[in-house]
Amino acid sequence: MNLTNDTSLALMQATQGDASAKADKAKNAAALKQEAALDRAAQEFEAMFMAQMLKPMFEGLEVDKTFGGGKGEEIFRGFMIQEYGKIIAETGQLGIADAVKEELIRMQGSVN
Repeated sequence: MNLTNDTSLALMQATQGDASAKADKAKNAAALKQEAALDRAAQEFEAMFMAQMLKPMFEGLEVDKTFGGGKGEEIFRGFMIQEYGKIIAETGQLGIADAVKEELIRMQGSVN
């Protein structure tokens, strides 16, 4: 198959365009993945923060003998407080995760 110079040039340009588009797509995918990781880290921080804020509310409460009480209830109370923190963080109403994410992005920008 004989290709003219114009045809060869057109094929090379088309190939370069495809490679450039694929590279852009890969960069966008990496950026989205990194943003998702930042979102997750910020939300986990907010959940942990809220659990620590809720913890003192439950410290003065005695375990209830009606529901078994004892060490088991004391242990699972901590898990319940963690879940409360996660639920509050999922609502996004406090804005702590947003502030943390912005700070993480700002810190990454100063490192690069």
